[in-house]
Amino acid sequence: MADHDLTGFTRGTFTHEGTTRRLLRRGSGPAVIVIAEIPGITPKVLEFAGRVAEAGCTAVLPVLFGEPGRDADPRSAGWPRTAGYVASTMLRVCVSREFTLLATGRTSKVVSWLRALAAAEHERCGGPGVGAVGMCLTGGFALAMATDPRLLAPVLSQPSLPLALAPGRAGRIDISPEDLAVVRGRCEREGLQVLGLRFRGDRLVPGDRFAHLRRELGDAFVAVELDDAAGNPDAALPPHSVLTEHLVDEPGQPTRQALDTVLDLFRTRLLAAGPR
Repeated sequence: MADHDLTGFTRGTFTHEGTTRRLLRRGSGPAVIVIAEIPGITPKVLEFAGRVAEAGCTAVLPVLFGEPGRDADPRSAGWPRTAGYVASTMLRVCVSREFTLLATGRTSKVVSWLRALAAAEHERCGGPGVGAVGMCLTGGFALAMATDPRLLAPVLSQPSLPLALAPGRAGRIDISPEDLAVVRGRCEREGLQVLGLRFRGDRLVPGDRFAHLRRELGDAFVAVELDDAAGNPDAALPPHSVLTEHLVDEPGQPTRQALDTVLDLFRTRLLAAGPR
């Protein structure tokens, strides 16, 4: 794919506690915060946001890193250019104090900003609440955002933190025990449902991580686990990004069914419930 010129998206900013970041928006209706994976808001992420808008929601994309619309597919952008872009983006994330990459039992600081964004978008867009989709490095952010009662539809797509580089990390996710207890309480009292997506062979998202979420959240955690063979065979990298790079957008395909499950969650929790 070529770079996306962001046609169809409006641009804005949001400031919380002195931190201002750019935003992209598309659609109308209740807000869904779409938090991109490394290296940023690629054309595939923008395609997913378009599907969220078509479902009747406002897709809100905060720019946490990278260049919005930049193509990161090495087959079209070239391997050297892509590798340099991904590496430079990852370096910025690694040195940032807002992202917790390795530690277990911690919620990344950027989540406070994302919670504030969700609250502001709920006020702006209306509806019973908001949804959130985190992808890869940001996958667990959607879970930590669910301490806020306005977050009604959290989706964890291939949640990859903490990086499973040492024993014990594979069976954890980047959320503090206190925040996890709040989410667990919401699941028990309010019927909150947490949706998780992964490819079974994805080493960045070990099966132990989903097993941990099942133990902590019980039936409130709904896992969609796909065989690697279901991923887009034309993708440049091994199966990982369920809703974007490895999506096979054809009826009957497992990844398309996973996408439909996500969109149905938004329709059920944000649209079918009616206005706030």
